[in-house]
Amino acid sequence: MTFNSTDTSSTPTTAGAGAVDAAVDHWRTLPISQQPDWRDHPGYGAAVAELSMLPPLVFAGEVDVLRSRLAEAAAGRAFLLQGGDCAETFEGATADRISARVKTILQMAVVLTYGASLPVIKMGRMAGQFAKPRSSNEETRDGVTLPAYRGDMVNGFDFTAASRAHDPARMVRAYHTSASTLNLIRAFTQGGFADLRLVHDWNRGFTANPAHSRYESLAAEIDRAVRFMDACGADFEALKRVEFFASHEALLLDYERALTRTDSRTGLPYDTSAHFLWIGERTRDLDSAHVDFLSRVRNPIGVKLGPTTRPEDALALIDKLDPNREPGRLTFITRMGAKNIREKLPDLVEKVTASGAQVLWVTDPMHGNTVTSPNGYKTRNFDDIMDELRGFFEVHKALGTFPGGLHVEMTGDDVAECLGGADPVDQDAFVDGYASVCDPRLNHMQSLEMAFLVAGALAGKK
Repeated sequence: MTFNSTDTSSTPTTAGAGAVDAAVDHWRTLPISQQPDWRDHPGYGAAVAELSMLPPLVFAGEVDVLRSRLAEAAAGRAFLLQGGDCAETFEGATADRISARVKTILQMAVVLTYGASLPVIKMGRMAGQFAKPRSSNEETRDGVTLPAYRGDMVNGFDFTAASRAHDPARMVRAYHTSASTLNLIRAFTQGGFADLRLVHDWNRGFTANPAHSRYESLAAEIDRAVRFMDACGADFEALKRVEFFASHEALLLDYERALTRTDSRTGLPYDTSAHFLWIGERTRDLDSAHVDFLSRVRNPIGVKLGPTTRPEDALALIDKLDPNREPGRLTFITRMGAKNIREKLPDLVEKVTASGAQVLWVTDPMHGNTVTSPNGYKTRNFDDIMDELRGFFEVHKALGTFPGGLHVEMTGDDVAECLGGADPVDQDAFVDGYASVCDPRLNHMQSLEMAFLVAGALAGKK
């Protein structure tokens, strides 16, 4: 987030606001999926009204900065690292857990910056990732059927009727939890916690583990570069502070619409719940409410593309979401699965590139590689994740296009949810170490190992 900004321009304005609101609200007339059943709840109107009056979580000027950074990535001059929890929880919004996630992203970014010799845009799946799409509306355990858990913004994880009821007041709690999370991120990224030299020292601890000894040579190269800058007296602000942006899936349109504000400078609508918003694989139908709503706000937008995506689907999404072909506006986040990436991705990239659109291509190597372990846990294999990553880079190299970023579900905690890695996690560790309320995440060490492997591939291209 560009927390050094003093811009407050996302405050509402009355000039032309009625026309803007009417356009933004067109989504209400369209088919919509993955929404809670709380419209008739007695607290619904009050929750939406309160959200509509609360201050923006991010400002229009910050959103514009991110769009310019993503334009650089789309042009091959920067790399996006987007990471964080599958589903944030209210309980997990503690100082220790937030700092661990930020620390891990910063550590990964230092390694990737060196490997790519490019600026790395740092973005968290944080301060708003409180809602999740589900494949079924209900869950049954021991003959009892209740609504499925849809994230803390909708209902609770505990399997009771009271917990699983959809409660619109949770949107307000999500707002306040997001605000406190952003405030802490601001302190971390602007107050010395993000100093490059400190972050590199943390990575030394990672390579000191014998399981990660093969990464020592790359870490030593980074160490020499840092010591060289110190010897030269380099002590500029870029070493001490970082930009850090917030993102989440724009799933609950009641929440997103309530936090949309008209920019007083331009008269244009911005969704001030986050800097960057994405549309999921389940909600990207061209004529759906989600695509329409996000087509009308000025935020940079991502779209998840799975293995069934046809080139004509991608081109139609470009026409709808980025009709002016504005660099930095649209990011395609591919989630093909290791077995599909080399077969399915080339045609998409070729057709989109031939159209003249300058989208940012990012890989999500997590969602297409979910399996069930023999002892019944939803998991992912680290080797499959890395194979999809390699396939993503191979396809872009063969086509002469730029692999512009990495979108990963990870945590800074020492959990056991994904199998494998150099210091391997096995399924027996799930019994005590599985903490996710939804999808499995890479733990701290697996996340850093991924960064070193990707950096090695990027450095080999220099």
